[in-house]
Amino acid sequence: MATEKHIDISGIKHLYPFKSNYTEIKGIKFHYIDEGSGNPVLMIHGNPTWSFYFRSLIRELSPNFRTIAPDHIGCGLSGKPDPSDYDYRLKSRVEDIDLFLGHLKLNGKITLILHDWGGMIGMAYAVRNPKKISSVVIMNTAAFFPPGRKKKISLRLRMIRNISPFADIAVLGLNLFVKSALYMASYKGLSRDVKNGLIAPYNSWKNRVAVLKFVQDIPLCENDPSYGIVKDVEDNLHRLSEIPMLICWGKHDFVFTENYLAEWRKRFPGAETHIFENAGHYVLEDEPEKISSAIKDFLNRHVI
Repeated sequence: MATEKHIDISGIKHLYPFKSNYTEIKGIKFHYIDEGSGNPVLMIHGNPTWSFYFRSLIRELSPNFRTIAPDHIGCGLSGKPDPSDYDYRLKSRVEDIDLFLGHLKLNGKITLILHDWGGMIGMAYAVRNPKKISSVVIMNTAAFFPPGRKKKISLRLRMIRNISPFADIAVLGLNLFVKSALYMASYKGLSRDVKNGLIAPYNSWKNRVAVLKFVQDIPLCENDPSYGIVKDVEDNLHRLSEIPMLICWGKHDFVFTENYLAEWRKRFPGAETHIFENAGHYVLEDEPEKISSAIKDFLNRHVI
């Protein structure tokens, strides 16, 4: 069985200078950042990012809030188990967050900041625990099936999701999913140091298993393993209708298009929405200062 390759982040510590914390979830190493004190803010990343993606928000919010950013199992600095030891399904991701929050024993309600897969994971937790949620910040994500009758995803995702030999070579062997995101997901472009930071944890075949599994777990049909959870979340988003929501949306997203934004606004007409004209899927990389300012203002008005 392949072993995890060591992940070296020494070259990006100037961007990510935070103390690493570890616990165990289901016997697997679970890494998280936990900075500051006050009302808790939980940041849940997607694929193929990790807690590094939230570094600007951690810096900006930690003087006034307890800012917590975990790495999903298989991602970032968390353990990279073999699929025989961890199923890499949405159900497990939601359970992991529940167990993690139980470990933290937080006081007070939680603000969720969600991006990409983090939206589905975080909102699955939230619809089951609405009384524990203070507010929600949405960034280029979904908590429902792809909008429209045909429920289509992009060709790139379909190929990786449906063609196993191609996916193994492209994602696990050549690391093309992570590498292509460095150029496709940002509208303004990323510096070399930021690219190095985003790609650092995905430096070997074994360390990329979660990247592939996230794509393969996208549910579109009723017989897909995670379909039931997404259907449950989609049907119960109304349970969060009274919770303050901020939407920060990068306009030039090749995955979460403006149809997704329209769906969010339809379901949460009272949400405060900021559309960033010069941002893509990695909206927080493109507009860190503007988004940090918007979130701080939102939290100061809505978090008690």
